[in-house]
Amino acid sequence: MIWITGNVEGKKYKEPFSKGILSRSLNVADIGFERAYDIASDIESDLIQNNVTEITSYELADVVLNHLKTVNPKIAKKYENWRSLRKSNEPLIILIGGASGVGTSSMAFELATRLRLKNIIGTDMIREVMRKIISKELSPVVHKSSFDAYESVRIPSIKIDPVIEGFINHVDVVNVGIEAIIERSVKEGISIIIEGVHVVPGFIRKDLMENNNIIVFSLTVDDEESHRQRFYSRCRQPWVKRSLERYMDNFDTIRKTQQFLVEQSKIHDARIINNVDINETVDVMISDILEKFGGENNVEQESKGNNDN
Repeated sequence: MIWITGNVEGKKYKEPFSKGILSRSLNVADIGFERAYDIASDIESDLIQNNVTEITSYELADVVLNHLKTVNPKIAKKYENWRSLRKSNEPLIILIGGASGVGTSSMAFELATRLRLKNIIGTDMIREVMRKIISKELSPVVHKSSFDAYESVRIPSIKIDPVIEGFINHVDVVNVGIEAIIERSVKEGISIIIEGVHVVPGFIRKDLMENNNIIVFSLTVDDEESHRQRFYSRCRQPWVKRSLERYMDNFDTIRKTQQFLVEQSKIHDARIINNVDINETVDVMISDILEKFGGENNVEQESKGNNDN
């Protein structure tokens, strides 16, 4: 038995070495679970061969990194940066925006799985809470969908497309809830992914966005027919309550909201990703995150006793 020792808030802990835990951590480098498990097994064999029965998490970090460098220096570097990110005292706040149907929910789930983040919230849920707080009479736009909110604008502007005006009003209301969640995440040190159509660059308060631990992605589906097909795929799922007909009736307005999102993203230098392939999109997002937030220190085994879980 090999024991891993460490220290959490001044208290020492001791737990058995786990190939499964280590291989899940290795998979952030996108090497596949099978290869990651093989590497973890090799590391365990090396420890046993060297008669290691107890090792600190920091010593294990050196063993892991040295082994990865012999396998692939690029994998070693990516994993090293990821472990540094996980060790950071600052929470990681990831915002993923995109028009209806581009896959923000799916990508948030995939990204959370790869990064081992536990907290995901969709802006549609925030909107539902705000609907309970704000009456339809007070704010009719929030009681509509983002793509048909223009139907509830009381006095339309003559200077802006009515679809975009409705969308802006809709986002403005929901944005209050988004800002509250970001504030709490920063204050409590909670890493989180916030995803949905209401994540639009330029709408969140500037002082919040100046936190260097926040990153924004804007997803699109550039090809119109591919975007249309996403709704067919979505609506065949048994848990989806909205009808395909409703999406198709509003498809042109959905495309308008996407164009507005792209324009806002360009103005505010947010990363725009054409979400064609899930794996490619996740790889781009992870690379951006590691490039912006990764460092070169403290690679440790994931563990239940470790602070960075």
